[in-house]
Amino acid sequence: MYKGRKVIVVLPAYNAAQTLAKTYQEIPMDLVDEVILCDDASRDNTVALAHQIGIKHILVHEQNKGYGGNQKTLYNKALELGGDIIIMLHPDYQYTPKLIPSMVNIIGEELYPVVLGSRILGRGALAGGMPLYKYIANRFLTLVQNVLVNYKLSEYHTGYRAFSRDVLRRISFNSNSDDFVFDNEMLSQIIYAGFHIAEVTCPTKYFEEASSINFRRSVKYGLGVLRVSLTHRLAKMGVIQPAMYKTP
Repeated sequence: MYKGRKVIVVLPAYNAAQTLAKTYQEIPMDLVDEVILCDDASRDNTVALAHQIGIKHILVHEQNKGYGGNQKTLYNKALELGGDIIIMLHPDYQYTPKLIPSMVNIIGEELYPVVLGSRILGRGALAGGMPLYKYIANRFLTLVQNVLVNYKLSEYHTGYRAFSRDVLRRISFNSNSDDFVFDNEMLSQIIYAGFHIAEVTCPTKYFEEASSINFRRSVKYGLGVLRVSLTHRLAKMGVIQPAMYKTP
């Protein structure tokens, strides 16, 4: 709990057996009330390991639903369990759980309702192993998004995020894509709804066991990001009225 608010960490897992235990061990359980893991039809022993290390809430997709589909299951479960502050942490240990107290504090003190762990703030992205082409794409897409969405973030592509309950209840995340562009659709919805977003510097860690999408899927993701940003701009101009921006 943080000042009477229930804190839940959600773990979208896919073939995370090699890094799950290390990630889980660093979660500050004196602050976090519940941990929820959703396994998206992994081919390794992620589920067995999750039981072994003591994760109480384990959800399993018998068929792979994609990164976005995994998050939908997790957020719905977190809301069902009464989460007031929900943190999405990848179990591949690419993002450090040691930032959870800072992210919880920002939301718990009602400074911001959304917090992102940014790999771009500071100068650690390339030093931490981010591939050069991904860094360049990240900077280009973020520049375009800041212009089209009329907001300013250091990056829109981090997978380390914390939300207040109110934010998740007031955006239609269940209508979003089941693929990787889900993350960008969520941020577009959050900004469109008028919520403000904080960023904290997050160390970058790229290594063999960390999850990453290949070049082909990166291109597909980039095109999806541009589509979302253009849709946001047109919706703000009143040209179109997409269902994704309607309050659920």
